[in-house]
Amino acid sequence: MFRVDRDVLAEAVAWTARRLPTRPSQPVLAGMRLEVTEEQQLKLSSFDYEVSAEVTLEPQVGEPGVVLVSGRLLAEITKALPAHPVDFTVDGSKAVVTCGNSRFTLQTMPVDEYPSLPAMPPAAGLVGSDVFASAVAQVAVAVGKDDTLPMLTGVRMEIEGDTITLAATDRYRLAVRELKWQPQDADISAVAMIPGRTLADMAKTLTTGAEVEIALSSTGGTGEGMIGFTSGGRRTTTRLLDPEFPKYRSLLPTEFSARADLATGPFVEAVKRVALVAERNTPVRLAFTQGEVVLEAASGDEAQAVEVLPAEFDGEDINIAFNHQFLLEGLQAIDSDVARMQFTTATKPAILTGGKTTEDEEVPDYRYLIMPIRLSG
Repeated sequence: MFRVDRDVLAEAVAWTARRLPTRPSQPVLAGMRLEVTEEQQLKLSSFDYEVSAEVTLEPQVGEPGVVLVSGRLLAEITKALPAHPVDFTVDGSKAVVTCGNSRFTLQTMPVDEYPSLPAMPPAAGLVGSDVFASAVAQVAVAVGKDDTLPMLTGVRMEIEGDTITLAATDRYRLAVRELKWQPQDADISAVAMIPGRTLADMAKTLTTGAEVEIALSSTGGTGEGMIGFTSGGRRTTTRLLDPEFPKYRSLLPTEFSARADLATGPFVEAVKRVALVAERNTPVRLAFTQGEVVLEAASGDEAQAVEVLPAEFDGEDINIAFNHQFLLEGLQAIDSDVARMQFTTATKPAILTGGKTTEDEEVPDYRYLIMPIRLSG
């Protein structure tokens, strides 16, 4: 049916298999569809009625045909094959994978029972693949994990002209990132609520091309329908969630009573060390004064940790506490050598951004809002 380089095939199969459902509602949905077209292109695809994935390759040898085999098994096989060209043939109800001295026989599945992949929605514009992957990763840390609140398990994408705004929240923190892109329509205005885990995985694995093409089935602001992404021979689609989402912009403070700038790396390492004695729900306390911050955590009367870091601090002294994991995830997401924390009071959310900015500069393109934990006493 076809011959293709082992590394090329293994990478394509692994990427396509990532979209296979863990618990397929129908046996055929565990399958991966392999097709050699009349144009001598090899297409590998998967679809579970929610998320689709397809990668297109140029085989060394190809004979038109279609076959469906277990996707995860094929992924395990291709990953383990020796470094030789792979021959894939079909013999009746069996598919045969041959590579060097290795030979595997797989049972085929009924192709006619497999659903057709959804058509890609209309193209809306292009964005740099690395920039997009970084932006999605920054907001994905705040995606909710409670499936009983589906509106918090997604990333809200707002498109206005040449600006995309991504936002996610789990009620305890909020991440917002703005980035520029190249829309086909300069006046485009659209809203899409994308499943968070799906978007994070898509963006991370679509860096094979320099740019990602974003395709939307709806640009009227309702968010209903489907969104698609294409890059470097890979295309993937997912159904959108209900667009309902908290009015997050009203949560972002615009005035602050204090500000601290710290070196991000040492801050991260200090939080990790202090958190070693913190139980799951025990906060890390931060006491900011001129020139320094004191980090402190304790686990009842059993263990305590204290560490002092230099900090450029401006404002009235403040004692504030945070969930240490939420704080770490925000610090690791800012992608800057300098972390800036801005405060209003010890009981109201703080804003974490990257880099030093002056009062005259624009709002940072990434903001991470984190709720404090009330201190007793």
